[in-house]
Amino acid sequence: MLGGTPVVKRLAFYFGVLGVVGVVTISYGLIYVSQQTYKNATLETTTEPFPIGVDPQTTTITEQAIVPEFYQQHLAQAQQANTGWLNRLASRLQSQAMFQQLASATSRIVVIWSGERTEEIANNIGAVLRWDPAQRAEFIARMETNEFGFTQGYAVPGQYITHRYATPEDIATVLNQAFTAEVDDRYSDDVQAVVPLSDALIIASLIEREASDFENMREISGVIWNRLFIDMPLQLDASLQYVKTADDTDTNFWPAVRPPDKFLDSPFNTYQNGGLPPAPIANPSVAAIVATLNPRVTDCLYYFHSRDREYFCSVTYEEHVRKLRAVYDLE
Repeated sequence: MLGGTPVVKRLAFYFGVLGVVGVVTISYGLIYVSQQTYKNATLETTTEPFPIGVDPQTTTITEQAIVPEFYQQHLAQAQQANTGWLNRLASRLQSQAMFQQLASATSRIVVIWSGERTEEIANNIGAVLRWDPAQRAEFIARMETNEFGFTQGYAVPGQYITHRYATPEDIATVLNQAFTAEVDDRYSDDVQAVVPLSDALIIASLIEREASDFENMREISGVIWNRLFIDMPLQLDASLQYVKTADDTDTNFWPAVRPPDKFLDSPFNTYQNGGLPPAPIANPSVAAIVATLNPRVTDCLYYFHSRDREYFCSVTYEEHVRKLRAVYDLE
């Protein structure tokens, strides 16, 4: 049989070597991208306060011309790094010991993606740093040590380089420092007086789970504020996803929502309760916080996304239903 001939074996060996070389080369490239992303993301040296264009007291939205420039100058690079497919691939590879070893014998790259729950972060970082269940639980408890006692909302998404033996205390300290630099130091007293930081984190977490990009974040922010202005329930499916797994150890943290879920008994159910949930449902990006403070002016009260993530919004429920039926070809 040909499969056993020396020539075929030699060819198989050469192809195997080439395959290994290729994987190693790609791995180095991906890790280099991650490291450069981390380095570039830390180049920010100035602390410019967040702009704000919403006023809940007067129920008005005034779009600030500075917002696009603020986003491009301070947030765009980090946002792109936290959503790009190459970085997501690098992140998945980084959970493998071999690829982490290629990057450094002593350091590790850990990644927090926008909109992840703290429990997800504990699992992902724990996989890289080889934490046991007790250490992962300790990390979650430490992340709850903030001024509001929130479990979610205080882990700034991004890529971080840490020591391979970093403890839950070490990582929590790094993330608390990042939150101070990226959010707290930018959240001026003037902004706090208009929209308390606790409210901004809650709204931003909802927006992060509902929107597709920064512009869409601002559009959905406009709808959310419009609903809050008239005391209309927010009716957001992302809140139902959180309810379905809030007290569950299942690693599927964002399950599909079904119609009966709208009747689940929870203060986080935005279909059954008015106003804001009692706490964030996830860890939002800084971009989502800026979008919360700077919604688009819109008359819309309803919205949805098509299967390809195209955004549709409507002023009335009747218009909303018509668009749904047209887009999804419903009778």
